[in-house]
Order: sequence, then C-alpha cells, then structure tokens
Amino acid sequence: MAHDIRAQLRFFTMSAQKVRLVVDLVRGKDAVQALEMLRFAPQGAAQPVFKLVSSAVANAEENFGVSREDLYVAAIFADEAPTRKWRRFGARGRFKPILRRTSHVTVVLRERESA
Repeated sequence: MAHDIRAQLRFFTMSAQKVRLVVDLVRGKDAVQALEMLRFAPQGAAQPVFKLVSSAVANAEENFGVSREDLYVAAIFADEAPTRKWRRFGARGRFKPILRRTSHVTVVLRERESA
C-alpha cells in the first residue's frame, strides 16, 4: 500500500533552471539521505528545497504514519512560474527589460516496498 506524499513550493523567487540543479541531486534518493545532501549543498536553492522535502517527510509521518527511513524521493521537479517584468531606462533613450523569474517546485515521496 504505497501512498504518494506530495508537497509543493509555489512562486519561489528563483529561476527554474537554477532550482533544477539542486533538484537533480536528490531525485531517487532515500528521504533521509536527500535531506543530508540538501543541508550541505552550497547552492542558494538548497535551503528552500530542504524545507520542502522535510515538510513532505513530516506530512508522511503525521498523516500516513510512515517511517522516514522507508521513504524515498519518487519524483521532484521544478516548473516555470509567472515572470515578473520590470523595466529600466537606459542611456540614449533605450529600454532595459528586467525579468524576475519564479518557479514552482513539487516533490513526491513514496514508501519503499519491503520485500
């Protein structure tokens, strides 16, 4: 009886391209191992992704009664969210657009099938 435990981080103010570098580190790993990897990763996106995975683990323990040692990261992905568009005026009447990119991060944890 394997439950899919999901957690989402929405409108995270970092581009999905940068978040994917962190997310790719922990895909398929055990939940405890993934949390340890994220705790010491130097990237800026590592801390919010750490909070997201630990929230999903807490949801699994509290709502489904699953031990954290039995969980693994079945799927984790970062999608693009809406881009805030700023403008700055440059020299000689030019126009400089500034794109503030955001992302949605989703994690799916599953329970390991005990043989």
